[in-house]
Amino acid sequence: MSKTAQEFLNAARAEVPTISREEASKLMGREDVVFLDVRDGTELQATGKIKGALHVNRGVLEFKADPESPSYAKELTPDKTIITYCASGGRSALAGKTLKDMGYKKVFNLGKFQDWKDAGGEVE
Repeated sequence: MSKTAQEFLNAARAEVPTISREEASKLMGREDVVFLDVRDGTELQATGKIKGALHVNRGVLEFKADPESPSYAKELTPDKTIITYCASGGRSALAGKTLKDMGYKKVFNLGKFQDWKDAGGEVE
């Protein structure tokens, strides 16, 4: 039986807890925390990103998050807290679910980048 996009999104949101901007901002700059921007490169160029965030396009996340992959991003390790975000919160929820499926335990969805920016969160 096939699933709809909304069913995938609902499952991701059920498994990946959200984190508030206030909670997330308290974690900025910690060595054991990675803010993960999963938007595409054109979005990043147009709006910037959270200060210090790692950018990994959602389309290549599995390759960047797998230590066995030649494309592995060494900043992503399963022992770190990962805080995902995107433009609307959907891709970041799906990315969080993917990371959990890959063995990452501490994964949170910050949701919308613009909400962070509008609230005065640090960007670069």
